[in-house]
Amino acid sequence: MSRGRRLRLLSLGTTFAVSFAAVTAAVTVVVGILSYSAAARLVRVDQQSVFAEVVQDLRAEVRANRMEPADFSSGPGHDFVRPARTDVQVLGPDGDVVDPGSPGLPVTGADREVAGAAGAGTVVQHQDVDVGSDVYRVATVALGSGRGAVQVAQEFSDTEDLLRTLQQRTWLLMAAVVVAAGLFGWWLARRITRRLVVLTDAAEAVARTRRLGIQVPVTGYDEVGRLGRAFDRMLGRLAQSEEDQRRLVQDAGHELRTPLTSLRTNISLLRRIDELPPDAREELVADLGQEARELTDLVNELVELAAGQSDAEPPQRVDLADLAEDVAALARRRTGRRIVVRAGGGTVTQGRPVLLTRALSNLVENAAKFDADGHEPIEIVVSGPDGETSGRPLRVEVLDRGPGIADDDLTRVFDRFYRAADARALPGSGLGLSIVREVALSHGGAPFAYRRDGGGSVLGFTVGRRTG
Repeated sequence: MSRGRRLRLLSLGTTFAVSFAAVTAAVTVVVGILSYSAAARLVRVDQQSVFAEVVQDLRAEVRANRMEPADFSSGPGHDFVRPARTDVQVLGPDGDVVDPGSPGLPVTGADREVAGAAGAGTVVQHQDVDVGSDVYRVATVALGSGRGAVQVAQEFSDTEDLLRTLQQRTWLLMAAVVVAAGLFGWWLARRITRRLVVLTDAAEAVARTRRLGIQVPVTGYDEVGRLGRAFDRMLGRLAQSEEDQRRLVQDAGHELRTPLTSLRTNISLLRRIDELPPDAREELVADLGQEARELTDLVNELVELAAGQSDAEPPQRVDLADLAEDVAALARRRTGRRIVVRAGGGTVTQGRPVLLTRALSNLVENAAKFDADGHEPIEIVVSGPDGETSGRPLRVEVLDRGPGIADDDLTRVFDRFYRAADARALPGSGLGLSIVREVALSHGGAPFAYRRDGGGSVLGFTVGRRTG
């Protein structure tokens, strides 16, 4: 058997159709058997009850009235009403047949004894009496005083024939139901698994072509529809991640090209360092040191950005006010600037402390760089929701009194490698604020920047409040 045929036989649709048919067959067989058994029992009990009533009525009549065999004759002029679906045969005093039934019933010794019995209503019953090709139940009722007896017979072979016909039709109906269930299960399985086949084809196409931009055409609001939409979103996020990585590599390559070119130029000048005057030598060495530091900073920030995009650090309970105090203490030692922390409201959230520390440090370092000659303190403001603003997210702001940010740059300061025109002469790679944006987005928040009243700027980010 080929692999493709084997896979078709083992497919979800085939399994579902066979299972559906098997369950339906089991239920149908059980219900059919129980229904037939109940119906057959009711029919047999009903027939037996009818025969018992006929015999009881006959006994009551012969006991109440002195009756002769001629009173039960089937000939003209007699008013005896023969019960429906019964055969009546009249016996004389010696047990001989006076008026035969149709068909004639066999007479046994017990029947002859009843015919000669003195007590009216004496009865003897026979079960499963063969009369020709039919089977009867027979009751012989004495007329009393040795005057004879009346035999009443009920055919129940026709009832059994009816029940056999009912049984055959029940089996045929069960077979039809099973076949219909199998066909319906096959149709339903194809309808349900059609969208799963689409998902499988899409997954195989992604594995084969390595293209993540494939659209998954899945509709519906059931589990399969949810799976399709989740798969489509997953492909979209993977495609976006791939695009972000590609763009990061391209941007990093572009940014690295300039300092590397300058570094190669200065290294080539080192071969003629003996020919340079002392001032040129010191300037060359200073340039080399500065370019090495910029390259180091750029590589470190690239590593930090890549680390910020991975969610390897587990979330934990973080107090942003305490974290801001730690960042301020470290920045004071590095820059010698005065840094003030103000906090209010609830400042506890679920987050990744290393990433949040990096983001806040980048904001403080950015403020110190652009406000290097400032005398007013750099402010860190952490504000959380209180009783009146319980739905507001946590907010982290860094305020400085530097030159501020131009209106055209406010919407772009968090882009990777973006540097405003008046900041290109300052050291930096343009990655610090983009790291802030990545950290904010990974914590359910967003970055923001605006001009500060009285001069300077305010940069910060929000954090979704998750304290569970």
